[in-house]
Formats: sequence, structure tokens, C-alpha cells
Amino acid sequence: MEAAVAETQGMSPYEAARERNLQENKRKMEALNLRHLSAVIKEAPKTPSPMKPKRRRIIEDAVVVPSPPRRSRRLANVPEVKYAEIAPHRADRMTRSPRRPADLIYLARRGSISMKARLEATRKAEELESQLDPEIPSFVKAMLHSHVVRGFWLGLPSHFCDTYMPKQDATITLVDEKDEEFDTNYLAYKKGLSGGWAGFALYHAIQDGDSTVFQLIKPTTFKVHIVRAATDDSSEVDE
Repeated sequence: MEAAVAETQGMSPYEAARERNLQENKRKMEALNLRHLSAVIKEAPKTPSPMKPKRRRIIEDAVVVPSPPRRSRRLANVPEVKYAEIAPHRADRMTRSPRRPADLIYLARRGSISMKARLEATRKAEELESQLDPEIPSFVKAMLHSHVVRGFWLGLPSHFCDTYMPKQDATITLVDEKDEEFDTNYLAYKKGLSGGWAGFALYHAIQDGDSTVFQLIKPTTFKVHIVRAATDDSSEVDE
């Protein structure tokens, strides 16, 4: 029957069913009076929604309370030591290696040094070595700028270190002509003297161009003889 009605009105069955649903919904809306409620809502004045008052946060300046320093549990019952109040007594200081005052130390030679003077100092050092006991190992070392002015690193002959020196780092004592002793650090892997050598060189005013004779009187002790190179106006040899 619906198909017949749809064909008489020129609509397909789907269009006829859709038209019926529209009419049915229209009647329901009129029965609920939805159009009137929609118009009332549109015409109603808009009122702002109430807002909660904002609370102002008052941030007070924080008071930092110093906390006691953390200490180990093992030292909790041990009275704290204030190192600032402790001054070492002069009598307790090490006096093994005396040092010259700073105003007596000079690094620059007062006169020029020629190659001839360098070679002459080395010759005298070799002559001095030849007069020493041949049973005691020794070698001659000519002083360079890096040995006594900048760096204060003194490399020792490689063959001498391989034969006589310790195979690991050790403390080597240098003894001068007055039997004063100076401790130095020997670095086995670099085969030379590092810490302590600067104090020995400065104390004895060893300069670039001088020559030295190192005599191994004990396994870790050198007797050091210094031969001064002559300047333009002076010539001095310490034996």
C-alpha cells in the first residue's frame, strides 16, 4: 500500500518513509512545545557566572638554619679539631733539606756563557770523574736551561738507569760537598729526577752551562760534584 501511495505521489518507498518520520518528529516537538522553550532561552539575558575570589599567597622569606657538618659515625664522639687554630711550631718543621732565602737565589747568569766555556766545564767534570773510585758508578751531566731555570726536570742517562737505578719510583738522596742531604723524587718510567731537584739546584745556584758529576755511593744516594762554567769575567770550579 505504501509503495502504491509513493508511486502516486512520484516518490520512492525510501523517500515516502523518510517523509513519514519527519512528520512524526514534527508532531512530537509540537506536543512538547520545544520551539517555545528554545525561543525563551535565546531571549533570556546572559548573566556572568559567579567567580570564586582568588586567594593571594603570601610568601615569607625563608629562614635558613645552618645545619651542623656531617661527620662519620666513627668520629661522632671525637672532639672536633679546628685546624685554623693550630700553628706548626718552627722546631717541628723538617730541617733535613736547608734552603737559601729567596733573595739569594738567582736564576740568570750574571755574564754570558759561550760554547767553549760549556765544553770546558764538561771536560773538567769528566776529568774529575776519572779521579773517582772506578768501582763506584758515576756519570757526567751538563746542565741545560730546562734543568735549572724552567721545568727543573733532570733526565738521567738511560743506560745508567737500566743498570743501577730502581725499577720503580723511589726517593733518591743527593749529597753535596758539605754532606748536606736533599731528597728528590725519581720517576722510573721517565728515568729522571723531578720533585726535590729544583730545591737542590736553586740552593747550590747551579746554572745553565755548568756540569755535574753524579756518583752513586749507595743504591739510592748520589754524591754530586758541581763544576762551574766560566763566564766572561770569572772562572770557578767546585770540587
